[in-house]
Amino acid sequence: MPLARRSLIEAAAARFGWRRAYGTTTEVDQLLNEQTETAYRDAPDHAALATAKNTDALTVQPGVLDARGRVLGEVLYLEGLLAGARNRRLPQELIARLEDVVDHGHELTVLLADTVRATAAAHTAGH
Repeated sequence: MPLARRSLIEAAAARFGWRRAYGTTTEVDQLLNEQTETAYRDAPDHAALATAKNTDALTVQPGVLDARGRVLGEVLYLEGLLAGARNRRLPQELIARLEDVVDHGHELTVLLADTVRATAAAHTAGH
C-alpha cells in the first residue's frame, strides 16, 4: 500500500483510538525504517542545542528528568503488555523479548536517575 494512503488510513484510525497491526516482517521492517527516518529527519541538532543551553550541571538536570519520566511511563506500559502476553499464553519468544525490553527499560530508568543525582552532586561539589 502506498505510504500516503497508509498514512491517511492510520491517521483516521488513530482518531478513533485504533492502532493497526502489521502481519508480515516485511511490513514491520518498512514501518521501523520509516519511524527511524522520520525521527532523525525531524530531530533538531541536539548536540548544538545542548552545547548552547547546558552551561552547567544543573541545566542538564531537567532534560534528564523529563527523559526518565517518559521512559518510565513507557516501561510501565510495556509491563502491561508483558502481563497480557503471559496471561494469554502468547508465544514464548514474544514473552521473552518483552521481558528483555522491560528489564532493559528499568535499567535505563536507574541509569537516568543516577545521572540526575550526578547533576546535583556536581552542583554541590562546585559550591
